[in-house]
Amino acid sequence: MELLKVENLCKVYGKGENEVRAVDGVSFSVPKGQMVAIVGASGSGKSTLLHMIGAVDRPTSGKIWLDGQDVFKQNQRELAIFRRRQVGLIYQFYNLIPVLTAEENITLPILMDGRKPDREYLEKILDMLGLKARRNHLPSQMSGGQQQRVSIGRAIFTSPQVILADEPTGNLDSKNSAEIMELFRRSNRELKQTIIIITHDENIAEQCDRIIVLSDGKIISDEANSAQPAEAEYTEEA
Repeated sequence: MELLKVENLCKVYGKGENEVRAVDGVSFSVPKGQMVAIVGASGSGKSTLLHMIGAVDRPTSGKIWLDGQDVFKQNQRELAIFRRRQVGLIYQFYNLIPVLTAEENITLPILMDGRKPDREYLEKILDMLGLKARRNHLPSQMSGGQQQRVSIGRAIFTSPQVILADEPTGNLDSKNSAEIMELFRRSNRELKQTIIIITHDENIAEQCDRIIVLSDGKIISDEANSAQPAEAEYTEEA
C-alpha cells in the first residue's frame, strides 16, 4: 500500500545566475511500513527534501501526497496540525526542551494538540527506549544517546503516519548509533512505523530496506537493500 508519494518535486533558491536547484524533479513513492535511507553528499538536497516531506518547507513546484492527502493543498493552520499529527521529526541535535523531563518532552506534542496522553502506550514507549529509569531526568542529566532516544520517543508517541529522521546518529559514537538504529528497527517492526532516514553514513543506510541516492538535487539510484541487519543490544546507561 502506497503511503507517501512525491511527484516531480523541486525547490529553487534565487533567480537567474544565482539560481540554485536544491531539489530538482524528484519523484518516488514509499509503501506503508518501509524503512528508507536517503543518502548523498553534503549539499545533495537530502535535508531539503526531508523538510518538504515533513511540511516544514514548501516546494517551489511538484506535489507530495501522504496517505492520499495532497499535503500542500492545506492552509497554514491545517499544515500545523498535519505536522503535529501525521509526521514525526527527529533531528541530529535532539531539539529537546531543556526545562522538561524525558517524559514531559515525549508527551509534549500530544499535550500541545489538546489531547490526553495514553499512559499505557507511554509505558510501552519508555520500556522500548530503555528510559523508564530516566523518565524524570532533564536533558542535561542524560547522555547524548539517551537524549536521542527521548527525541525518538517524542516522534513516535503521536503515532504519526511517517517518521522523518535527519542525520539521527550524526552526533553519536558508534555504540550509540547502533542502539539508535535498533530502536528504529523495533519501531518499524513492532509499531509498524514507516521511517525515512537522511544519512551520509553507508553503515546506517545498509540497515534500511531501501536506499535512495541523491546527487545535485536528483535521484541517481533507488534500490531495495537485500542485506539483513544484525540485531543490536543497548542498556539504559548508554
